[in-house]
Amino acid sequence: MFIRQFEYLEALAREKHFRRAAEACNVSQPTLSAALAQLEDELGVPLVERSGRFQGLTPEGEIVLARARRALIEIEALRAEVAEAREGLRGKLRLGVIPTALPMAVRVTAPFCSAFPAVTLEILSLTSDQIWQRLEGFEIDAGLTYIDDEPPPGALYKPIYRESYCLLTRADGPLGGRETISWAEAAEQKLCLLTGDMQNRRIIDGLFHKVGKAPRPAVETNSIFNLITHAALPGVASVSSRQVLELFGPLAGVIALPLVDPEAQRTIGLVVADRQPLPPLPRKFFASAPSLDDLEA
Repeated sequence: MFIRQFEYLEALAREKHFRRAAEACNVSQPTLSAALAQLEDELGVPLVERSGRFQGLTPEGEIVLARARRALIEIEALRAEVAEAREGLRGKLRLGVIPTALPMAVRVTAPFCSAFPAVTLEILSLTSDQIWQRLEGFEIDAGLTYIDDEPPPGALYKPIYRESYCLLTRADGPLGGRETISWAEAAEQKLCLLTGDMQNRRIIDGLFHKVGKAPRPAVETNSIFNLITHAALPGVASVSSRQVLELFGPLAGVIALPLVDPEAQRTIGLVVADRQPLPPLPRKFFASAPSLDDLEA
């Protein structure tokens, strides 16, 4: 049993195709297949469902895959620690960010990039559910997501900022002279909202339902860019995070009305898997991020 066998198994589970897995590992397909067959012989169980092509892993294969991923993370952490001692922190840090927090991700990436310029960052737009799944599956190192609900066991988290909400609408429209708008009034507008698979949309729907209303989306999107730009359409208004607008500002001819009655906030935080010892990259990233608690102290 050797490390490369674990790498081949992890690549096959990720790529779901023998040729693509071999290419990802920079080996020939026969080399990968032979190494996995040898691993099966050593363990005495089939790991891969085969029927001319990859059909998935067996139940035993899923167990081995989980252990293999843990082992690969430990090995990578060992390599990173040795490299850090020799030449400073290097490698790639994979960060998953919910779409509404993407414009704010620089709050956590800027201090880390400044402190560790040799590290490469990979930032992925993911839903909150995908962030937790990929943290558990060793596919990302950290996430930026909602943390008001109790995070799953085995997670470390740090509050970064609080998200509040506003209605974007045309300045020359019927609401042009307003300074605020209630959630109940906003529900009567033709709205552009994020899609239902996103936690931000579930939060928004919950706030509407809290005042006895159901939103009427005229447009649904999973893009913050589309959410903001569609507020410029005649007769359409968008519900957006006020923090995104503070960073970029609204479109020309569009105003942002704070949503009130109730004034709602949700906490966005940095999360990492609580593995001991925590690998150097997520450990240093987590430590370098400015906490909301520190900013408000």
